[in-house]
Amino acid sequence: MAKIRDLLAAGRTFSFEFFPPKTDEAERQLEKALRELEPLGPSFVSVTYGAGGSTRERTHDIVVHINDDMSLTAMAHLTCACHTRAELTEVIQHYGAAGIENILALGGDPPRDLEDPPPTELAYANELVELVQQLDGFSVGVAAHPEGHPKSPDLDSDRHWTAEKLKGADFAITQFFFDSSAYYRLVEGLSALGVDKPVIPGIMPVTNVRSVQRMAELSGAAFPADLADRIFAVEDDAEAVRQIGVEVSTQMCADLLAEGAPGLHFYTLNRSTATREIYENLGLGRGPAA
Repeated sequence: MAKIRDLLAAGRTFSFEFFPPKTDEAERQLEKALRELEPLGPSFVSVTYGAGGSTRERTHDIVVHINDDMSLTAMAHLTCACHTRAELTEVIQHYGAAGIENILALGGDPPRDLEDPPPTELAYANELVELVQQLDGFSVGVAAHPEGHPKSPDLDSDRHWTAEKLKGADFAITQFFFDSSAYYRLVEGLSALGVDKPVIPGIMPVTNVRSVQRMAELSGAAFPADLADRIFAVEDDAEAVRQIGVEVSTQMCADLLAEGAPGLHFYTLNRSTATREIYENLGLGRGPAA
């Protein structure tokens, strides 16, 4: 298994993100997406971690399954929220014992449906980065928000704290965005603060306008008016919406790579079609199966 910092040192990385399923049908869909995307030979894949550790065991099981049963390098997401230092240490050591060498360290939020959430001992992601590094043997990534974290008071503050946590980490992966200039401003802002670690842009193809709009509102990502106009003009035609999403994402990915981005990280939503089509358009992989 490879450490992501070494992969980035050797060249660009292309990666996919998945989330733990909650039903048997969703589990079958995830396995299908994994099997369809595996032939593209991604540099690594990541698996998200539910708020407050609500998917702790499922995340662990999927990451270990990918690591042991597939030809893929896996990265586990881990959040501080609703965990003590001892619990986080146990989770990290559990991953190490299973041969997992890559962790994405996140702050996270308590589950919204918990009236009395468990205590959170580490308040910020940079503290989790420090804990993971103390345990040794891991490559550690963090999240970055091109348009600022929704909870940040302003963009300057957000850039400062992103730089602080990235100083102790190996790389960052951004929240998705729809305007590549936001990514360039992020990288320039971090560089001005003395941080030049790799920042991998996160890509979310628009395949369902309602769900992407909702996620954009939660993440703080601006949804461009011109893209919204194009999509709403064909909103009753699901295939037309998907085609526009693939076209727009392909062009943005090409621009990002041309401007020197260290790779691309695709938010797959446990589906493979859009990612495979973008890969084919960019000449990165085998493309959609026949």
